[in-house]
Parts: sequence; structure tokens; C-alpha cells
Amino acid sequence: MDGVGIIVDMRLTEFHQLIQDEFGHGQGNWILHSHVPAGYDRTVEQLIEDGLSLRKLWAVLCDDFDVPEERRLGVDRGEK
Repeated sequence: MDGVGIIVDMRLTEFHQLIQDEFGHGQGNWILHSHVPAGYDRTVEQLIEDGLSLRKLWAVLCDDFDVPEERRLGVDRGEK
């Protein structure tokens, strides 16, 4: 296989950083512990424990909270 069509998932630390950057500490924690994404019957935290793709979960959260397309990739931190 040549790699075309393969979607690489994100790391948990990257997912948490996206949550923090977009929603801040307080609302971000609430989202992780209390929000039940559209189409699911469990909280974000439970879905992570269940092994749901973090990339998919981030996309669902972006839709749930109307995150603009230009912010869905997170903050550009430049090269370190």
C-alpha cells in the first residue's frame, strides 16, 4: 500500500492542547468531563477511554461548538 487514504490519528496531548487553545481551561475541562457529543451517548472523556479516534472526536466537537474551519487545526506555534 502506498499510504494514500491512510488517516493518522493524533496524540492525546495534541487533543488536549487543541481543547485548551480553543476553549480555555475551564470550559475545556467541562467539555472533557460533561459534554456528550452529538450522535454519541457518552461524555468526551468516556469516548476517549472507549478508544474513539481523537481526530474524529475533535471534528465532532468542532461541529458541536461551531469552531470555524480556520481554527480547527489549532494554534500555529511555528518551529521550535
